[in-house]
Amino acid sequence: MRVLVLLVAALVEAAARVGASGACAAENLSQNRVYAACSDLPTLGASVHWTYDPETSSLSVAFVAAPLSASGWVAWGLNPTGDGMAGTQALIAAPKGGGGAYGVQTYDIQGASLGSPGRIAYPTSDLAAVLGGDGRVQMFGKLTLHNGTGEVNQVWQMGQVLGGSIAVHAMAAGNMGAKGKLNLVTGAATRGSSNLLKKKTHGILNAVSWGILLPIGGIVARYLKTFKSAEPAWLYLHIACQLMAYMMGLCGFPIGIDLGNLSKGITYLSHRNMGIVVLAIGTLQIVALVLKPNKDHKLRVYWNLYHHSAGYAIIVLGIVNVFKGMTILNVGEKLKTGYIITIGILTGIAVALEVITCSIAWECSIVVQRRNTKDKAPSGPAYNGRLPLSI
Repeated sequence: MRVLVLLVAALVEAAARVGASGACAAENLSQNRVYAACSDLPTLGASVHWTYDPETSSLSVAFVAAPLSASGWVAWGLNPTGDGMAGTQALIAAPKGGGGAYGVQTYDIQGASLGSPGRIAYPTSDLAAVLGGDGRVQMFGKLTLHNGTGEVNQVWQMGQVLGGSIAVHAMAAGNMGAKGKLNLVTGAATRGSSNLLKKKTHGILNAVSWGILLPIGGIVARYLKTFKSAEPAWLYLHIACQLMAYMMGLCGFPIGIDLGNLSKGITYLSHRNMGIVVLAIGTLQIVALVLKPNKDHKLRVYWNLYHHSAGYAIIVLGIVNVFKGMTILNVGEKLKTGYIITIGILTGIAVALEVITCSIAWECSIVVQRRNTKDKAPSGPAYNGRLPLSI
């Protein structure tokens, strides 16, 4: 238990370090551009970098986001009159020509439609956009704000370019929540970003528990117990993996509930319900350990059937829900690819062990069959230990 507590504490501390520094701090911007501050935005996997000079009200900004496709657009802007789309003074980077080149245009968005490009309320200069090596668009610009500006309403988006025109963005929760306040002086980003540490902690705890440790425990139980030399180590290892997974998942569950309560008007119904089901089955599995019958008990066969069925179900649901959580958090492609590779490795190990154990079982059945045949063979001096030609 002490080891489990230390592991959870280490994971939370790691998440805290990531939340404090921000993944944006490690981003390599075009032409080695450097800004005084940066913030990981809470939706759409985007980030914003900026340098603000309060004496001249000059704001140099870089917005980084992955477009939906090779023909996708990304946008960032300030809204001096509200916290939504209407009134936003936007910079939009969209493909121009071929070869992956991007151009930047300004839009004064009045109402629900984008309108046509034109002048905005803030004088702009040094507008540019490039497609980074990681597939993310980096959009740059310099804006002259109103005197005395310290905190701004920021809005960001992404969408597709269809027929040469910028199409309307999706209406998913991540898109509708792509807004918030940004303090240019202190660097504080509010509404969503303050919950970034909670989101990362929730994601790490549940991805490691239900998405990695639980499948490892299942592999141990299914395959290692077939090897006599692994007795009883496989059982202890299986219990350790499942208990660690359950305790970490139990720690991550209330964080997820809290995040759901904080996201007013946004409900990830399938992710939430699947998380509840996973935790419920996990709790039943823990209770089942206490009620486990002896090997020679007549109910043991039914207990095994329940335990194995519930175990496979929770593994599948856990992995599926991890992917759902990644989609909600808009994690980077590197993290998603890393998890896919991890699951692929575990699947490969399971397939290899399945082949090995099946081969061993087949060979054992052949040996047993031969022994049974030998035991049934006629004996005596008439046959001299050999089977007769006919019976």
